Amino acid sequence: MADLEDHPNSTWASLLQKAVRKRRTWVTLFVLVYALLLSSTWNLINSILSWYSSTSTSSSSPWPALYASLLFGLVFGLLSMATALAIAVPATVVTWITVLVLLAFAGKPRRSLVLEGRNITADITGFAIKILLKEGNLVAAVCAILSFLALVYRRREEVF
Repeated sequence: MADLEDHPNSTWASLLQKAVRKRRTWVTLFVLVYALLLSSTWNLINSILSWYSSTSTSSSSPWPALYASLLFGLVFGLLSMATALAIAVPATVVTWITVLVLLAFAGKPRRSLVLEGRNITADITGFAIKILLKEGNLVAAVCAILSFLALVYRRREEVF
């Protein structure tokens, strides 16, 4: 059997393993993904605004403003949930590990610790998802209302 050190890709694999172990790598990946998310969100907001501008000049009904404001609320609600998720996941993992370690120090047997660990995982995950959805919906509703008022006010200024 051939030695893995003789393989030409082994140096790349070891470099990749070293890079993945570094915290800077994960922070950089997080920043890049979040920058991509913000960039696509900005493009989506601009396209919604340009669609609204093109339809509001040809119609005097409030429906385009309502549609645009609902889309703005949706975009900002999803963005706030993505941000909260990025913050909540590490905090949830730390809480989960802390509870399991405390149960282990309390003298729980391994089998019951595994069973309680599954229950704790389900409880923490369900609780975090409920909070995430509640907060995201709240942000979406507030953004939809504020954007509707801003779009209607903007159109009234253009008319006069």
